Amino acid sequence: MSELISALREIFRLPDLRRRIFITLAILVVYRLAANIPVPGVDHEVLKDVFSSESSLSGFASVLDLLSGGAVSRFSVLAMGPYPYVTASIILTILTPLIPALERLAKEGQAGRDKINFYTALLAIPMAIFSAFTQVNVLRNMQTNELAIPGFGFGAASDILLTITVLAVMTAGTMFAIWLGELITRDGIGNGLSLIIFAGIVARIPDNLGYLYSADSAAMLRNIILFVVLTILTVFVVVVVQEGQRRIPVKYGKRVRGMKMYGGGTTHLPLRVNTAGMIPLIFAQTFLTFPVLVAQFASRSQVTWLANAGSSIETLFGHQGGVRMGGQVAYWLIYFVLVFAFTYIYTEVMIRNQNLADNLQRNGGFILGIRPGKNTEDFINKVVQRITLIGALFLGGIAVLPGVVQIVMNLIQPESGAEIRNALLSISGGGMIIIVGVVIDTMRQLEAQLVMRNRESFIR
Repeated sequence: MSELISALREIFRLPDLRRRIFITLAILVVYRLAANIPVPGVDHEVLKDVFSSESSLSGFASVLDLLSGGAVSRFSVLAMGPYPYVTASIILTILTPLIPALERLAKEGQAGRDKINFYTALLAIPMAIFSAFTQVNVLRNMQTNELAIPGFGFGAASDILLTITVLAVMTAGTMFAIWLGELITRDGIGNGLSLIIFAGIVARIPDNLGYLYSADSAAMLRNIILFVVLTILTVFVVVVVQEGQRRIPVKYGKRVRGMKMYGGGTTHLPLRVNTAGMIPLIFAQTFLTFPVLVAQFASRSQVTWLANAGSSIETLFGHQGGVRMGGQVAYWLIYFVLVFAFTYIYTEVMIRNQNLADNLQRNGGFILGIRPGKNTEDFINKVVQRITLIGALFLGGIAVLPGVVQIVMNLIQPESGAEIRNALLSISGGGMIIIVGVVIDTMRQLEAQLVMRNRESFIR
């Protein structure tokens, strides 16, 4: 602790580092201020009904609100945050090994990466328009079928000018968030987009902790103790798994160039337990929104069986399983399976993009006891599949933790489950992974800046 305090003092003594920190904080303040600017035409009464416990979409809306830092509950111009850009980046990452032109760009160094980043920004624009249209249509009062923005849409009774304005404003808000993130990455400290998402999640913690309050002092004390224990346990597990690595010994052969000899050292190839990060959580949550959208249209059908099917799907996917225990278990089980599956899929894509076996062979490296080339590739894939099992179980468990707690608390004391779940949503699941990852990454960047200036390291 003393080393950390002395390092913080040293950080603020260095003018350049101090300037970077103040720039980062100033940009985050600007982002949080902009997150309070509402989109034109919002009906706040309908929006309030969406987030009420009676709404079948309140569970999904609460998750969106958490990841946006409260911007969704206010229907801010930054309600989507930088997530369309993140989605576009994921899509291009998956397409890179499938499209030869993108694969060639990825191998061209910094110039190629800059070109891919440019394509990502372009793809983020239609993704933002689609996300804005979807988000407005999702946030509606299910009893009266009123949208949070009355007149939105392209139908006969819709206000086309209002619709175009809303889509343009929300898309501009996303691009503004991306620009702020790039400013932090260039002139500040840490990864800009990650810090913006981090700031939004942290901003929601004080409000969500209010769910722990109860008129019954004994119940409130029990809720607080349960919340603290689960939070500490979650942080511990997230740190251990996020930092967990399988280190494969690698030896480099000696190479002679002219009169000098290079290489010949021994190192290791670090394979992370959770290579996918929180991307599977985003994918799974996105897939769970499509049944809600389809069910909304089906539930208003004149065909009886179709309307009944739509209402059932809406109850299951829209409110995290509704009020019935069977619905809750089914929802969270489906969520767990999706996160588990996407973890394997995205990890496979990431490992394939890295071309670890080819890079080792190109640099004269080999894994002890394994022949270079195809054998090395098969060995790495086998190891990755094994350790990814732990990462997939971890992500799935983190994702469904609020639901598990809610189900258990409903069995013990039915009226307390929702409050504990909402409080857990403030810093658990994907939010906890983001917080831990951003904090560790920022601390490492600060440490690197100190080491560059001949200061001592403070991370052990």
